[in-house]
Amino acid sequence: MRRLPVYLLLDTSGSMYGEPIQALNNALSGMINTLRSDPQALDSLWISIITFDREVKELVPLTELVNFQLPEIVCPQSGPTNMGEALMLLSKTVKANMRTGTEDQKGDWKPLLFIMTDGSPSDIALFREAVPVIKAVNFGAIIACAAGPKSKDQFLKEITPNVVHLDTADSLTLKSFFKWVSDTIENGNKSVGVAEELTLPTPPSEVHLVI
Repeated sequence: MRRLPVYLLLDTSGSMYGEPIQALNNALSGMINTLRSDPQALDSLWISIITFDREVKELVPLTELVNFQLPEIVCPQSGPTNMGEALMLLSKTVKANMRTGTEDQKGDWKPLLFIMTDGSPSDIALFREAVPVIKAVNFGAIIACAAGPKSKDQFLKEITPNVVHLDTADSLTLKSFFKWVSDTIENGNKSVGVAEELTLPTPPSEVHLVI
């Protein structure tokens, strides 16, 4: 079975401390449970999580959904948002993980990328260097989420036209967003090899598409 790699790039900077990081953990758990109820997802989905604050970590290497274990995501009480460094690590990770087709093995489908931040990059110069690098990675789709009143849509729009905005980063809103993410992944899983572009499902009322 061909793999559909899914990368989650998650902001864990100091502004996520407290209720937002707990809400993020709960929402991710719900998303994984939803995906596990889809037999086709169990056959083909592989998921990786990269977090970024003052440090950038590959929290979960690319792992088959059936074996995926979600760790508790934590964040410092303060610190910068090194999104540019995270994007650079992501590009190297995707290239290292990518399976190309051979006589004995089918190559991966184009990977999907989901980015969530509640702020803006602290390392703006590196972020600007990283944007064309990420665009050169042949993602099937990149969906970026600006969560909360301090998040800046314009930086994410430099990466992808598919940007959504959440008014808050509370439990209900993040749960709605990650439910929409799981619906998007399932759409991507069903359309790979059929459609040229991923069709985004209609977002819930808490998730606002940025035009």
